[in-house]
Amino acid sequence: MNHMKLICSLLAAFLAAFFCMEASAQFKEEAFSQQYNDDKAADQDSTDVLFSFKEYFSGLRHEADIQIGTMTAGSAVILGGSQIYNKQYWKLPIVYGAIGGSLATGIYFNTQGRHRAARYCFIASGVAYWATLFDGVISYRPHVYPDPGRATLYSIFVPGLGQIYNHEYWKLPIYLGAMAFAVHYYMDCNTNYQRFRSIYLQATDTETTYTGPISADQALYYRNVYRRYRDYSALAIAALYLLQVIDANVFSYMHNFEVDDDIALKVAPALIMPENQFASINPVTQPAAVGLRLGISF
Repeated sequence: MNHMKLICSLLAAFLAAFFCMEASAQFKEEAFSQQYNDDKAADQDSTDVLFSFKEYFSGLRHEADIQIGTMTAGSAVILGGSQIYNKQYWKLPIVYGAIGGSLATGIYFNTQGRHRAARYCFIASGVAYWATLFDGVISYRPHVYPDPGRATLYSIFVPGLGQIYNHEYWKLPIYLGAMAFAVHYYMDCNTNYQRFRSIYLQATDTETTYTGPISADQALYYRNVYRRYRDYSALAIAALYLLQVIDANVFSYMHNFEVDDDIALKVAPALIMPENQFASINPVTQPAAVGLRLGISF
């Protein structure tokens, strides 16, 4: 009888091994060898290689194609580098005139004591600097879709623009709505923080007599509370901004990822041991059994 059980077990194991060789419901092999970024101008994405000055200046001399991330990072230091690489030399006077002119005017107003006008000029210079870099990203060639580097930079310069580039418009209300709420909450908490800070300074000033309805201890408590909430909201803004940048980059990479309806089925023989075979002090004498193990991946 025991010989018969042994023969049946061996036969079952042989059939299971044979069946494993025949089970071939798998994903398409092309899904694992498929290239998701075929941009010849950037064989490696801007996030894969650190900035290279040699590569950047080769691009400015038009001796080699450079990645969009390298072009933008270099142009952040060398103003007009993106326009030179894109062969849009006619934009250079506009770039230098807008940035340099606004900056020089702001410095002049600041020396004359016109600080508000100087502040506006400095803001205008910063906007011109941002526009210069953003223009380089928009004008970058070749226009290959999808381009993870372009999607990432779009989201860095304009929150939500990377999602528009990826055609994921439904994400805009989520990110922009959350960021708008965080910004509103930051401004509200900052207003209350400044209010209670002012009350606390007045209440603790020994040179004046404070007669307000809020005591110094209450003002100190609410000042600390609103300052903490203001800092939390600032962290939330930064986290949401970073999240939408990462989202644009990842989903641009995965844009052409092939999803197949096939299900991977793996069948293998299994040795089934009694539950207490190893845990018990007195092992049971029940023999092991041979069976099948099925694994499904989807």
